[in-house]
Amino acid sequence: MTVFTPGQRWVSDSESELGLGTVLSQDGRLVVMLFTASGETRHYAMRNAPLTRVRFSPGDSITHHEGWSLTVSDVTEKDGLLHYRGLRDDGSSAEFAETMLDNFIQFRLASDRLFASQIDPLPWFGLRYESLRHYCRIQRSPLLGLAGVRTQPIAHQLHIARDVADRVAPRVLLADEVGLGKTIEAGLVIHRQIQTGRVRRVLIVVPENLQHQWLVEMLRRFNLRFALFNSDRCAGAEENPFEEEQLALVSLEFLLEDDKAAQWLQASDWDLLVVDEAHHLVWHEEAASAEYNLVEQLAGQVPAVLLLTATPEQLGQASHFARLRLLDPDRFHDLQAFRDETARYQPVAEAVQQLLDTEELAATNRQVISQWLGDSAESLLDAVQAGGEAAAEARRSLVRQLLDRHGTGRVLYRNTRAVISGFPERELHAYPLPCPALYQDLAGCDTLYPEVGLQDEFEPAETAWWQDDPRVDWLIDTLKMLKHAKVLVICAHAETALDVNDALRIRSGIPATVFHQGMSIIERDRAAAFFADEEFGAQVMICSEIGSEGRNFQFAHHLVMFDLPAHPDLLEQRIGRLDRIGQKNIIQLHVPYLEGTAQQRLFQWYDQALNAFRATCPTGNALQQEYGAALQQQLEQPQDEQWQALITSAQQARAALEAELHNGRDRLLELHSRGHTGEAQRLIDTIEKQDRDIQLPIYMERLFDVFGIDSEDHSDNALVLRPGERMLDAGFPLGDDEGVTITYDRDTALSREDMQFITWEHPMLQGGMDLVLSGSMGNSSVALLKNKALKPGTMLLECLFVSEAIGPRALQLQRYLPPTPVRCLLDISGNDLASKVAFETLEAQIDGLPKHLASKIAKTQRDEVERLLDRAEALADMQHAELVEQASTRFTTDLDEEINRLKALQQVNPLVRQSEIDALEQQRQRGVEVLHQAKIRLDALRILVVG
Repeated sequence: MTVFTPGQRWVSDSESELGLGTVLSQDGRLVVMLFTASGETRHYAMRNAPLTRVRFSPGDSITHHEGWSLTVSDVTEKDGLLHYRGLRDDGSSAEFAETMLDNFIQFRLASDRLFASQIDPLPWFGLRYESLRHYCRIQRSPLLGLAGVRTQPIAHQLHIARDVADRVAPRVLLADEVGLGKTIEAGLVIHRQIQTGRVRRVLIVVPENLQHQWLVEMLRRFNLRFALFNSDRCAGAEENPFEEEQLALVSLEFLLEDDKAAQWLQASDWDLLVVDEAHHLVWHEEAASAEYNLVEQLAGQVPAVLLLTATPEQLGQASHFARLRLLDPDRFHDLQAFRDETARYQPVAEAVQQLLDTEELAATNRQVISQWLGDSAESLLDAVQAGGEAAAEARRSLVRQLLDRHGTGRVLYRNTRAVISGFPERELHAYPLPCPALYQDLAGCDTLYPEVGLQDEFEPAETAWWQDDPRVDWLIDTLKMLKHAKVLVICAHAETALDVNDALRIRSGIPATVFHQGMSIIERDRAAAFFADEEFGAQVMICSEIGSEGRNFQFAHHLVMFDLPAHPDLLEQRIGRLDRIGQKNIIQLHVPYLEGTAQQRLFQWYDQALNAFRATCPTGNALQQEYGAALQQQLEQPQDEQWQALITSAQQARAALEAELHNGRDRLLELHSRGHTGEAQRLIDTIEKQDRDIQLPIYMERLFDVFGIDSEDHSDNALVLRPGERMLDAGFPLGDDEGVTITYDRDTALSREDMQFITWEHPMLQGGMDLVLSGSMGNSSVALLKNKALKPGTMLLECLFVSEAIGPRALQLQRYLPPTPVRCLLDISGNDLASKVAFETLEAQIDGLPKHLASKIAKTQRDEVERLLDRAEALADMQHAELVEQASTRFTTDLDEEINRLKALQQVNPLVRQSEIDALEQQRQRGVEVLHQAKIRLDALRILVVG
């Protein structure tokens, strides 16, 4: 019978979470244990107590209850108690009895837990190994940060995101035309830089009216929870509130109004700064605006900067220079020098145009290219002139060399709809309606939104404005004709949207939902989900202007503009909810307006002057600034002759601006911004292949099963997750205590933003994986192996080691040597069978064992296990050395190649910063040092006994 002595330390086999127990007393029949760490006392029958004696071995590190550590060198037993002797952290000798052990000691090393009979359920070991393998694969993936977001993979966006995010401290201007996804490009850059460890703290500065859009976009699409800083958040703060968050979003207006907040912001360390609507930052050679000065100060402090603007440089070279000056003040320091340099690029742009568009190259254009590229281009130019098969490759080679020398190619990206395919056509349907007496009596002819003056929430429905407004009757009739189609209706004001929804409910019974800024994010999600549901959802969604911000409704192709917005950019935003790359139908635009009113004149302005309905209008903002005052006067006090003259003048100005844009097209910039289409398509194909891979749902089901998460079918491609009755860990990142709906399907996720889109980069997966790997879960196991070819009683030892380099993530070593599992499967003679017996093959042949039997096997086989463990460590060390050598070679080769490329590029393009090259050289030196200090550690053990 086991002898229990007061003061001995034991652990409970069935309740290991109780911590280290101390024998209080025993009377020959019962033993009383006190578990100080958890404050519990237990009484056990001595004959079959589920307890295991805690016995540390030489080499183990143990902790005294006073907090200091001892590395054990010798263990002796006196009067039934173990005494440990060894060295403290300061090198001095010490000795203490087991009664002095820290009550909070936790067994995390696999061997410690195994010999302490802390044996995990069998599925946990398999989950741990799968987690190690998947984590290693994810970190090595070239798609990291690009594939795991709620976006449609689009070639130019992926090209820009990868090109920018893979730089050290990128400083670039994203200037894609409206509708091409600058916000998505910025989000992809942020997400990839965070996932790869290049940045930790990100600051986004936006105009006040775009705060909500950015907050929602970053959360919905990229699972990035930015903290919104405003007067409410900062009021009463005594210490810098910006230090509390890694990801911050703030409006430019708030920073200008609150000097203290601006000082706090500038006192914080940020890795990446993102500024939207950068064209609003006004700069002149004589002076700069307060907004510009503030951003300039921030950009001078933050290593990486992204500026976003939709305004092309042709609409103002000085303002374009001002934005580039924020990115690199040393390079762009003189406006006149910039103008002179830009003028020199025009002949090159024309030469490239001919090089790409025609078979023959004019002598003047050949001379221009030769002057830029030198003698090395002569043989390529001869090949182009000769024609034949070699000409195509020669053209491509010339373009690549010209791209390397391009003036702003390293800092500016600009794509236009003219060169990006995949957008749908638009059809305009105008509906002139008579202006009712109701509005004529109120002088409603001179206002765009006459119903606003009549809206009263206390007014009875029978006297409401919509009873007499012909647009409501027209809308009901139109919706009935389109009864099988989804229709998006947008109004300028939330009150109008609510009233129109009431009208439809009372007068038609058409299933509708409403969406406005007064709703919570959850309420908006539910409304959007109801609209998206094909079978039981609403036919129509009625939005306020906020409905044109940040949401994707491209599953619909009918857009009703109940009224028109006052600015062409807002008009394009409205249409852009449906008019997106990937839209499979022609966009049908329905515009009712009241005849003889300001509504009709604004419709004519957008249609005739700006051509803003049938095509995107890149000149809209410039024309609005030039003609805005005259337009407003004509809307309020129309004069027919002056109105026609205004329309004609704006048409001519638009034609001139569009011609200037077309003639000034920089084909080198377009090629650089769009990227090599074949390479981008390979990225898309790889993402789509990963989306189809069933490894993810299989792994997640295993994770849910182990952690006690209940899952059930919701609909096609969707599941509902809820906490189960036996949920293992309340810290599992489910996202909601009551449950969430998830999908693994990208198309479903794009149309149903109320569902979580689960990918290898989703916080739920990464958090669950972290719960498995950061603790001891599944690192100690015993199983029964059913194999008739083996003799019953035979023991095998399965060991999982992890080879890893511990260094800052900014070194990017995880791409070369992430925590990599090394598996050994040893027979009793020490032969490694891992290469012959796959993990999956073994899993199919094993069963779990009762805990008391598993504990007994672990105790009786301890000597054999320790012997085999020494052999396994030697074998694992050999594999580890190979992994380190391979990783070091790949790391050095890749860094040398990039450094040499940038050095060569720097000779012809001054926008390659020396600081970028220096950072890469430091990264190479430090990375090699860290790789050669990489260690291998034992992660998990499993005893297999043939039965």
